[in-house]
Amino acid sequence: MSTLRVTAERLTILEHPNADALELAQVGLYRAVVAKGVYRTGEFAVYIPEQAVLPEPLIAELGLTGRLAGSAANRVRAVRLRGELSQGIVCRPGVLAGVDLAAAAAGGEDFAGRLGVVKWVPPVPISMSGDVESAPDLLPWTDIENLKRYPGVFAAGDPVTVTEKLHGTACCMTYYAESGAVHVTSKGLGAQRLALKEAAGNLYWRAVRGYGLPEIAAALAAALGADRIGVYGEVYGKGVQDLGYGVDAGRELPGFAAFDVCADMGGRLRWIDPAELPLGELPLVPRLFHGPFDLDAVLALAQGRETVTGRAEHIREGVVVRTAADAYSPVLGGRAIAKVVSDAYLTRKGGTEYE
Repeated sequence: MSTLRVTAERLTILEHPNADALELAQVGLYRAVVAKGVYRTGEFAVYIPEQAVLPEPLIAELGLTGRLAGSAANRVRAVRLRGELSQGIVCRPGVLAGVDLAAAAAGGEDFAGRLGVVKWVPPVPISMSGDVESAPDLLPWTDIENLKRYPGVFAAGDPVTVTEKLHGTACCMTYYAESGAVHVTSKGLGAQRLALKEAAGNLYWRAVRGYGLPEIAAALAAALGADRIGVYGEVYGKGVQDLGYGVDAGRELPGFAAFDVCADMGGRLRWIDPAELPLGELPLVPRLFHGPFDLDAVLALAQGRETVTGRAEHIREGVVVRTAADAYSPVLGGRAIAKVVSDAYLTRKGGTEYE
């Protein structure tokens, strides 16, 4: 999941092709359906992104009682309104009356706390949980922002790699070269510098042992002269998420595909595309494109069917885009890496969203 920020944004208003009383308010490349005539191009409003959980008073003020997602009908998710995809909410809450939204946008002010908006945290299934221990030196995985929210991350022609984004759960393993010790964690626990104690039934440890990740990391550390190696991959299959890719993770070894590697080179972290490394037969996420960045081409690649099975069994979750040389992005203030999620994935019914 990406980070949650509720910000003021400059709007571009577009015609809704299928509804006379509605329009589309564009923020970055996101579009949210709004009532016609409420906003004009160039004006500023507050944008509340997907996966935000709203407090009841704000829901009532926005006229959204009973219309949001989740058991409490309080979570923002993508929907289709009269045939158009609507991602997030554009509004001007009363509590912000008098606030200079243009200045707030320029300053990047975050209104989440003021509005009582929090990030939705999915429940954790038993197979993904377990006893934890402190692991202050592990190499955590980071949130990836959505390219639609930050379309300036890449310039046209930048050399990039586009890989398929899989619908599973992120398994993060840190190998320590000096001791040979291993820490295994999820994305959420890793952000808290917590590791899962090894247990036979734990999904992440099953994948780590089943695919020989410690041995692969040890060889890689020796080859690179690294102090620590982080291996990050998607664990997937039936019983993990609603898209299974032809694997039954409860009855057999869960699916695994590496999507990133981090090497600690004397205190300097180097992020490396797994496809550029000697990782033996370790499965990797499918590479869909490698070449000059083209925004329209990347948005098109996010749609369609999965390629993991080779049989296009179900929808594709989306894509991840990264610079070929792992460049720094001033737009993000960090790595130049972003995701695009497919429309079909966002609007599917009965989906799961475990981290």
